[in-house]
Amino acid sequence: MTDTMQLTLRTAPRTADLNINGNIFGGWVLSQMDIAGGIVAARRAGGRVATVAVEGMKFHRPIELGDVVNIHTRIEKVGRTSINVFLEVTADRGTDGGETILVTSGHYIFVAVDDKGQPRPVNQP
Repeated sequence: MTDTMQLTLRTAPRTADLNINGNIFGGWVLSQMDIAGGIVAARRAGGRVATVAVEGMKFHRPIELGDVVNIHTRIEKVGRTSINVFLEVTADRGTDGGETILVTSGHYIFVAVDDKGQPRPVNQP
């Protein structure tokens, strides 16, 4: 992780989030990443955003029941209506949280939308 990454979401999966192999279901991880990416994109856009693409996902290691999941984000590019966000997911493993491991990373693209769900310009800083 670089210095520009920011902790955006911290959560813990539940038993209901397990897949058939006993690890956390990949779809659960993707949805948590979408929430975290949406938070930073909406702040940058100054309003509502919609996810339009998920690119370059990589599952490095499985998330296990009992892990505390940390999602770090970094805005990589801002276009006229779009915001590209890079996300890294780490897991604090063990009851004492002694080991932190990289579990997933990916790029999400969001588009700023108006009240009717139509693309709108991103507010400039």
